[in-house]
Amino acid sequence: MEARVSIIMGSTSDLSVMEAAAKVLNDFEIPFEINALSAHRTPEAVEIFAKGAKARGIQVIIAAAGMAAHLPGVIAAMTTLPVIGVPINASLNGLDSLLAIVQMPPGIPVATVAVNGAQNAGILAVQMMALGDQQLANKLDTFKEDLKLKIEKANKDLSEIKFRFKTN
Repeated sequence: MEARVSIIMGSTSDLSVMEAAAKVLNDFEIPFEINALSAHRTPEAVEIFAKGAKARGIQVIIAAAGMAAHLPGVIAAMTTLPVIGVPINASLNGLDSLLAIVQMPPGIPVATVAVNGAQNAGILAVQMMALGDQQLANKLDTFKEDLKLKIEKANKDLSEIKFRFKTN
């Protein structure tokens, strides 16, 4: 089994957030890898990873951005693969990480999800890959339909709650 998505974080302290992306990929049966690489502490390893990812069959990279928040942008600068940045709430409620990811210079885009939004990063990776994979697209359609059904059930359950002045 060859990885199609790579989840990268600067240290394992980000794992508690990034596990949500791994769970999505696992649920969609997409092979993935998880690695700790630091833009500051292991810059050579990041460069080797980023420049070699496509040749290894990686289609999408999900990169955590904590403290200095450089990892997604550094990776994006060295590959043509789509990079999804996940801002981590490591300081300043994650706002510093969020801004560092979205303020990339022209020509070096990094898709960005909410602070600690690794689940959506996983879903976004699935959506990107589903463009060229009908079986995956079908799974994604089912996933989205299940989301709709869950909310419809929640709304029905709310209709059962009784209050004296509730009108629905």
